[in-house]
Amino acid sequence: MRLKLSIFFLSFLIIAAFEAGAEETLTWQDCVRQAALNHPDLISAQESIKQEQADKKITASALFPQIDSNLSGSTAKASGATTDTYTYGLTGTQLLFDAGKTSNNVKAAEENIKASEHDFKFTSSEVRLRLRTAFINLLKAQKLLDITQEIYNIRRGNLELITLRYESGLEHKGALMNAQANLADAEFEVHQAKRGLQVSQRQLIKEMGRSKFTSLRVEEEFKVSDEALEKPDLEGLAAGNPSLAKFTSQKNFALFSIKAARAEFFPGLSAEAGANKRGSKWPPEDDRWNAGLVLSLPLFEGGLRRAQIERAKAIYNQAEADEQSAKDGIILTLEQAWKALQDALETVGVQNRFLEAAEERSRIAEAQYSLGMIQFDNWIIIQDNLVGAKKAFLDARANALLAEASWIQAKGETLEYAQK
Repeated sequence: MRLKLSIFFLSFLIIAAFEAGAEETLTWQDCVRQAALNHPDLISAQESIKQEQADKKITASALFPQIDSNLSGSTAKASGATTDTYTYGLTGTQLLFDAGKTSNNVKAAEENIKASEHDFKFTSSEVRLRLRTAFINLLKAQKLLDITQEIYNIRRGNLELITLRYESGLEHKGALMNAQANLADAEFEVHQAKRGLQVSQRQLIKEMGRSKFTSLRVEEEFKVSDEALEKPDLEGLAAGNPSLAKFTSQKNFALFSIKAARAEFFPGLSAEAGANKRGSKWPPEDDRWNAGLVLSLPLFEGGLRRAQIERAKAIYNQAEADEQSAKDGIILTLEQAWKALQDALETVGVQNRFLEAAEERSRIAEAQYSLGMIQFDNWIIIQDNLVGAKKAFLDARANALLAEASWIQAKGETLEYAQK
C-alpha cells in the first residue's frame, strides 16, 4: 500500500512539474485572433458604436406616430353627493412638418455612428501597435536569453583559458580577476534576461486580452515585410487614416447640427387624434374622440435660436480646423515613421557587417592569444567587441520590426492588416 501511494505521489509530482513547465507557443496570427476577440479596448469601442446606433433610433423615433394610452378613475364629493368618474382611451400624435429639424438630427446621428466606427478602427490600430510591440519584445527577449547564455559560455571558456595560462605563469593575476568578473557579469545578464522574459510574456498576455499568466513562447523570423523602400504618397495614405475620417464625420455632424438649428425658425406642424370612453360606472360607455392639427411657432425666446445657430457654426468651424490639423499631423507622422523605418533597415545591414567582422576578429584573436602572439588586454577588447556586436545586431533587428509596426500604425492599419 505504501509503495502504491509513493508511486501515485511521485506521478502526481511529475505531471504537475510538466504542466508548470509547459510553454504555449504562439504565432503572430494566433495573437491577433485572441486580441480581436478579447481585448477590452476593442470591446469598449464596439459598445460605443452600439450606443450611437441606439441614439440614432431614439432621434428617429420622433418621425413616427407617438401613441399613448390612458386609464383613470376618480371620486369627488360636493354638497354631500359623491361622483365617480372613469376614463380610458388612446391618443396619437404625428409630426407633419418641422422644416427638416428631425431629419437633420437623424443625419447628424448617422455621422456620430460613422465617427464611432472610425474610432473603433483607430482603437484597433492602436491595439495592433501595442500587441505587435509586445510580440516583438518577447521575440527579442527570447533571443536575448540565447545570446546571454552564449556569452556566458564564451566568458567561461575565456576564464578556463586564462586560468591555464595563469597557472603556467604566462598570465598575470589581474587578467584572471578580469575574466572572473566578466563571467560573473555574464551570469548576471542571463538572470536579468530571464526576468525580462517574464515581463515580456506578461505584456503580451495583457495585449491579447487575457487575465491569467501563462508561460508563452512566440515564433517568427526577424524579418521586415512592409519595407516601403519607395516613398509612397503620404497625402493619399493620410486620407484613408481612420483618425482623419473620424474628424471628417465630426465636421459633418456639426454641419447637420447647423441645419437643424436653422429649422427652429420655421413653424412645426403636427396632427393629433384621440378616442376614449368616459362615464360614472365601470366600464364607461360614453364615446368621445377628437382630431386636429397643432401649429407651433415660438415668437420670442430672448435670442435663444439665433444663439443656437451661432454656437452650431462655431462648432463646425472648430471641427473643420481640427480636421485640417489632424491631416497635417498624420502626414508628418507618416513622414517620420517612413524615415525611421528606412533608418532601421539600413542599421540592420550595418550592424550585421560589424557582427561578421567581430566574429572573424574573435576567431583570429583567440588563436593568437593561445599562441602568445597578442597580449591579454588586446584580446579581451576584441572579445568585448564581439559581445557588444551580438547585442547591437539583436537590437537593430528588433528596432526594425518596431519601426515597421509604427509605420503600419501611422497608415492607420488595423488588426486585420493583411501582410502581418
